[in-house]
Amino acid sequence: MHVPDGFINAPVSVAAGVVAAGAVAVSLRGARSELGGSPSELPGADRTAPLAGLVAAFVFAVQMLNFPVAAGTSGHLLGGALAAILVGPFTGVLCIAVVLLMQGILFADGGLTALGVNITVMGVVTVLVAYGLFRGLVKILPRTRRSVTAASFVAALVSVPAAAAAFTLLYAVGGLTEVPVGSVLTAMVGVHVLIGIGEAVITMLTVGAVIAVRPDLVYGARGLSTPLKLRVGGELVDAPAAAPPAPVTARSPRRLWLGGLVTSLVLAGFVSFYASADPDGLEKVAADKGIDRTVEEHAAADSPLADYGVEDVSDARLSGGLAGVIGVGATVAVGSGVFYVVRRRRSEDARPESVQGSV
Repeated sequence: MHVPDGFINAPVSVAAGVVAAGAVAVSLRGARSELGGSPSELPGADRTAPLAGLVAAFVFAVQMLNFPVAAGTSGHLLGGALAAILVGPFTGVLCIAVVLLMQGILFADGGLTALGVNITVMGVVTVLVAYGLFRGLVKILPRTRRSVTAASFVAALVSVPAAAAAFTLLYAVGGLTEVPVGSVLTAMVGVHVLIGIGEAVITMLTVGAVIAVRPDLVYGARGLSTPLKLRVGGELVDAPAAAPPAPVTARSPRRLWLGGLVTSLVLAGFVSFYASADPDGLEKVAADKGIDRTVEEHAAADSPLADYGVEDVSDARLSGGLAGVIGVGATVAVGSGVFYVVRRRRSEDARPESVQGSV
């Protein structure tokens, strides 16, 4: 659903850019607690920062895997729901923003003047809708890991047509072609419901896989332990709280991080060659409805990695694979750098004033 330059007029693009910049600024502040909280404040928060860059890289890799959803149409992961559930909503917005920035600058995917539109639609809207729905579901479902995976499925499913509706709203206000908004909305939401099913399956499987090996690292699964019940006089009552266990050394997420990185590299460097070549949902609707009549050439069209291929490498399989590996490496490096700085700022803010004044 990467919006290119030329679909939305300048005023609305600027307004969306302001919204996206504001969301990123708020997320930078909010992500401090998600990335740098102490284990006593939020168990697992101290281990989120090393994984956030990996989540961004994984989303980048999986977005290269277009899957068929209808005749002549494909879809790909948006990733907002997945990122929010794994590392938190604020950090999730930052993950998607990093991915979109890398795609726009390095691979000419998604217009640069439309970057604010893309972050708003694919990052902010998906995270807000998905995480809000996810939290509501886990509150009413049994407090189990299975409920977390089920809630992640529903949240991801709904987030995709919600993003499609958000794009349609922006198009209704600032579209550069005269196409009935009603027909655009019907087509966009219809095809993206199908894409949402694929998104939901990928999100559920990924969240379930991480929960199976390291549930403490899944942001959306924290604090879901069910209190022990005792039967007293024929009635079930909460058991007295047990004394807190002695502090233990937290397990390093290094093995999970390495496994995730290798998986991302394999997906982007090898599996992506077999992805569907059909246009994605937005491209198909734009071509069918005539929205793409005003599309502009990407400012980074001359990039040596444009269109996910390496310039001067004639073998398509090798070219695409190298581009995918470079993209994963660049995304994990930039993402990890951003999240390291955010976590460092959290640590500095948490230092006692007396210590800060003596430095």
